[in-house]
Amino acid sequence: MRGKKIRVSILYALVGVVVFFSLAPFLWQVITSIKPSAEIFSRPVRYLPSHIDWSAYLQIFTRHPFGRQIGNSIFIACVSTFLCLAVGALASYAVARFRILGGRSFLLFILLLSLFPPVVLIVPLYEMVRNWGLMNNWLALIIPYAALNLPFTIWVMSSFFKQIPQALEDAAKVDGLSRLGILVRIILPLSAPALATTAILVFIFCWNEFLLALTFMTRDTSRTVPVGIAMLSGASQYEIPWDQISAATVLTTLPLVAFVVLFQRRIIEGLTAGAVKG
Repeated sequence: MRGKKIRVSILYALVGVVVFFSLAPFLWQVITSIKPSAEIFSRPVRYLPSHIDWSAYLQIFTRHPFGRQIGNSIFIACVSTFLCLAVGALASYAVARFRILGGRSFLLFILLLSLFPPVVLIVPLYEMVRNWGLMNNWLALIIPYAALNLPFTIWVMSSFFKQIPQALEDAAKVDGLSRLGILVRIILPLSAPALATTAILVFIFCWNEFLLALTFMTRDTSRTVPVGIAMLSGASQYEIPWDQISAATVLTTLPLVAFVVLFQRRIIEGLTAGAVKG
């Protein structure tokens, strides 16, 4: 019994060490964001500030269009997620209920598409965006984001749809529901964990994406949060405002962390359900 308690204590200690080292970079960002500027580069290093200075949080909104960039990221991520789920739900239902040439090989091919990095597509996408006059336009990011996340959406949701008994749909057909009605009124409500999982993960991808946003959004007021943080500058080109960068990072990271923690059960349920069968 005593040996078991010791093993459990050691396990908790190891978990605590891993958690600390995982959180250390973010905690350092938080500390840097509230340090006075003079203490950021002080020697020896000051791990705790002499007093809390909130000026960095004020400066990112008064000296830079950071509020507009947050609005851009929220709108682009929300619309891209909604568009991806809307198209993905229809495609996933078709994959789950209709006979498709290739069967499981087709699903594996879809999953393979999601592994392609955006950098492979950057040149043709840039030519399309420029020719269609979409530079600095939200659509330049909304459409690629939805398309890039569509394979993952189809993979997760189709695996979940297959677990829903066919008898429910047969009963709905007897009541006069169409295929679309069955999907909207029966399949989607029963697939809430898969929907929540997909929506959260797609939203996080859209929120954090950097390369396409850097390429297609060249104006400060059109940029998204990751690009806006990377473009933060000080009083001169030789000054790097680490306090403002840290403050912006904290402001954009905390909502995502809270969002994931709040819906972590949904995420686990959706990913587990999609991995068990399909």
